[in-house]
Amino acid sequence: MVKFASRMDLLTGSEIRELLKLAGKPGIISFAGGMPAMEMFPVEAMRKAANEVMDQMGAQAMQYSSTEGYLPLREIIAERMEAKQGVKTDADHILITSGSQMGLDYSARVFLDKGDVVLLEEPSYLGAINAFKACEPKFVTIPTDEDGMIIDELKKAIAENENIKFCYVIPDFQNPSGKEWSLERRKEFMEVMNENEIPVIEDNPYGELRYEGENMPALKSLDTKGLVVFLGTFSKILAPGYRLGWVCAEGEILKKYNFMAQAAALQASTEAQLVVSKFIDMFDLDEHVNTIKDCYRKRRDVMVQTMEREFPPEAKFTHPNGGLFAWVELPDYINTNEMAKICMERNVAYVPGDGFFPDEGHNNCIRLNYSCMSEEKIEKGMTILGQVMKEEIAKHKG
Repeated sequence: MVKFASRMDLLTGSEIRELLKLAGKPGIISFAGGMPAMEMFPVEAMRKAANEVMDQMGAQAMQYSSTEGYLPLREIIAERMEAKQGVKTDADHILITSGSQMGLDYSARVFLDKGDVVLLEEPSYLGAINAFKACEPKFVTIPTDEDGMIIDELKKAIAENENIKFCYVIPDFQNPSGKEWSLERRKEFMEVMNENEIPVIEDNPYGELRYEGENMPALKSLDTKGLVVFLGTFSKILAPGYRLGWVCAEGEILKKYNFMAQAAALQASTEAQLVVSKFIDMFDLDEHVNTIKDCYRKRRDVMVQTMEREFPPEAKFTHPNGGLFAWVELPDYINTNEMAKICMERNVAYVPGDGFFPDEGHNNCIRLNYSCMSEEKIEKGMTILGQVMKEEIAKHKG
């Protein structure tokens, strides 16, 4: 009989990935994935960039490269981080990864021993919870409000727990809630982290996808002790298929991530790095991001307006100012896992919210994605979802 490591008992297939299989069936209106809109991918521009790379340095593109990543791309990332997130950094503090999910996996393996404590927002990103889970930590969730993580609750958790190895947060248009931390809350949070010298994993896949308001400084820009590990990605602003993300961190911490990358993957794809770097040289990435934002803003508006019109008053939902997601909370007596089956019968898919918590329960929540369906399908799907909600609530009211 084959014997596996005990950690494999902690890992199960992603519920979202399983739902995406169903959601891919013809005729399904899917709000389940966090996928960018395929029609927004710059296919022709990328083709030109790839041809340039192959014409000018084809052999280099097909060869091994350094673990840290292609220097011109790391320089581009450093410049964009200062322009977009207010982070003053340089190429020497950046490690290219195969998507930011790899950065999450490295974070777990760099910091966590069995039983160590990880602080998380409540709810938090399912993919991060699963990545950390393999190292068998203790998860401590911190409640949030409209401004972000509640600082008094954070202080309480720090006082009550030993061996806190890091705090994982998504301050910009969080997955799954869509919430954005206020500037004051960011400052308060970093004061607490600096005072207690707790490392912070700042996940920022959505920061550039802002539809209202001014850009917020990254937590990394408020970092005075070198505690913040910033995870970025090209997946949401360019194309996820290239699997290019990055880690930005200070000396000793980045060195450990580099060692982990050497052991796990050697490097991210040389060709992908060269092609993305060439695309940014040849074309205007900001203009492309603005085009994406225009599309997603319209889809967000249609979703929120339809929810306001069609959802029952018992359904409470977020009004995101950016990113890809809205979050719905229903009365405790509604099981959104069971409701998902009814919706699938009516060709509508969503992700139940319980997977975004490390503990049991929370079966009354839903994550909705608005980026990869047309406005017409969003309106139709939200109308169907609202009708199912009303029917389920009516059953319980007798």
